[in-house]
Formats: sequence, C-alpha cells, structure tokens
Amino acid sequence: MRLKEKLWCVGMIAVLAGCSSLNPFASKAAPRNPPAPLQEIKPALGVRTVWSATVGNSGNYQFAPALAGDSVYAAAADGTLTRIDAASGRSIWRISAGAPLTAGVGSDGTTVAVVADKGVLMAFDADGKLRWKVQASSEVLSAPAVGQGLVIVRSADNRVSAYDVSSGTRRWVAQRPTPPLTLRSAPGLVISGNNVYVGLPGGRLLALALTNGGARWEVAVGDPRGTTELERIADMSGTPVVQGGEVCAVAYQGRLACFDAASGAARWGKELSSEVGVGVDERHVYAADAAGNVTAFVRGTGSGAWRNNKLSYRRLSAPVPVGKAVAVGDFEGHVHFLSREDGALLARVPTDGSQINAGLAAGNGVMIVQTRAGTVTALKAE
Repeated sequence: MRLKEKLWCVGMIAVLAGCSSLNPFASKAAPRNPPAPLQEIKPALGVRTVWSATVGNSGNYQFAPALAGDSVYAAAADGTLTRIDAASGRSIWRISAGAPLTAGVGSDGTTVAVVADKGVLMAFDADGKLRWKVQASSEVLSAPAVGQGLVIVRSADNRVSAYDVSSGTRRWVAQRPTPPLTLRSAPGLVISGNNVYVGLPGGRLLALALTNGGARWEVAVGDPRGTTELERIADMSGTPVVQGGEVCAVAYQGRLACFDAASGAARWGKELSSEVGVGVDERHVYAADAAGNVTAFVRGTGSGAWRNNKLSYRRLSAPVPVGKAVAVGDFEGHVHFLSREDGALLARVPTDGSQINAGLAAGNGVMIVQTRAGTVTALKAE
C-alpha cells in the first residue's frame, strides 16, 4: 500500500538516515490491501478521446499538465517541455529545458515555468524561449504558480519565494518552520485574487499577500497527533482549491476542510486522510481518501452527499469535476467518471496502463490527463 511504503521509508530515515527518496512506486512487495478489481459497467456517459501525445516519463516525480487558454503545457523528468494545441493535439513546440525536471508546469498562458533538479527555476515565454533562470533555496517538488506578474514556488526547506515574471528578480520570500519528519510529497500552491494559498508540511494552509509575501492567515487542516513522530505526520496533500470565496484543502492523517478565503475562518471540516487533493464545484467538494473511497460533501455545510467505494486501493488521483461527472485516475491509467449527483460509475476510459499520479486538468469541457509513462490525453465527456 502506497501510504505504508512512504511511512516505512520515513521511519528508515529517522533510524538510518539512508533513504534518499520516498518513491511510492519503488516497492515490489505485495500490497496488504489489494486494489479492487474493476467491475463491468454499462456506460451511461459518452466519453471520447480527442487526442493523445507523448511527452516523456515522470521518473520519481509528479508531473501534471497545465491548461492555459488554448494550449496545454506538459513536461517530463528528462527535461522535455512542450506546448500542445488543446483542440487538436498538434505540437506547437517541443524543447529541452537543458536539465532534468522535478515538477510539473505552471503557466498563465504567457509565461511557462518549470523547476529543474537542485532547485533551478526556469521561465519561458509562450514561444518556448528562455526568459530567465534563478536558483531557489533548495529542491522544489511542486509545480510553480504563475499569475499576477509573479512566479511563486515552495522549496523543500519550506520557503515560499516569489519572482518577477519578466526579469526573475526575487520580489519576496516567506519562511515557515519544517516539522521533524515529513513525507516526500508535493503539496501545491495556487494564486487567486490578491493572495497565494500554500499547502505546507505539518498540515498547515497558509495565505500570503502577493504584494509582499506577508501572512494573511494560517490555519491547521491536519493537526499532528500521536506519540511518535511517524504517527504525527499530517502533511498537506495536493493543491488547495479556491471557489466562490472559499478555499478547500485536505491533509494526510488529517481533515478535509473549507475556509473563508479572505479571513481563514473555518467553514467546516471532516476527518479524512488523503494523499491527493480535492475537487470543488458549485455544489460539492470531492475527495479520494487513502482507502480509495470517493466522497462528495455539500459545500455549504460539509454534510455527506454520497460515497463510492468501488475503487478501493486503486491509488486514485485528486477528483476533477468535468461536465456532469467527476473524474479520477488510477494506478493502471484508467480514468473513471462518476456521477456528480449520486457517485455512480458512468464511464471508464483506459490510457497507456501506467499510473496517473498527479491531478488532472480540466477546462472548456475537455479534461487533460498525463500518465507516469508520459502519455498526455485529452478526453471529452458528451
């Protein structure tokens, strides 16, 4: 089971300081909780593959595509960076960043940002021309956030740094303490309005002002519990989602919670452990927990709307609303479409058979999926 493999490796770090990478896919041991076999379903939703392209393997890192305007930007561990026409799948350009990459792409449609090994942050223009390159304070595992004239990253030493989108000049830096033990995960960050919302190790959610990096507020999503450091790991999972004046997030060994985006005041919270982020639409908040259950909560109250347990232990990605469905990817590269109304399985689409280990991107009625083996696929629910 992926979570137990991660925790085992963290424990070995504490004892031997000899485990250099928490690769959740490296273990060959048989899972204690085998994944649920896929059941035959009668499709109740038409889903077609619009196009498919290859970008390159993700290696030990998490790569997710960025959908900005009429283009999809995708990257791979070997340094490949590509821009794809979102409608046709035609490659607009494909370049090498010149170094191995450690995180997916951040883009606002004008600037494309990626991070290379040892924390080198690079920004390209929409034509694939390098604008600037800077050195972050340490390794970066989550995709940069790009917007409001800034490129923002959180490095492994828990520093959040903002750089001018045109010149690469550092505009501000915010430092937060790092817990004694953390998962080698990639909690994300998102720009919305005048703030950037940052998921932190230790189960904290932080809102920073874009103007100067000052803290607007900081709240606990997952409070560390237990008597040992391993039991007290409660890291943030995935990328916070901002919708309708609220920001929602989830933590491993913690909670799923929604807060007022301006003040940080808690709206509601539910006990839930997840390794991946949440999906949000106008009615529901969706989460895939550590056991592979997909649950929908009513946005206004947090009460449970429905729960699907047919995909248990299939290492699901964060749910993404698309059309009248909510979609999740699994460890075999399947994309499952569940009804937003009751969670029933509506359709299933295979990709290349490899793990979908990061969030999906959706917009304009099309969903973009990137697998660990490097296939980028556009799906449209009809």
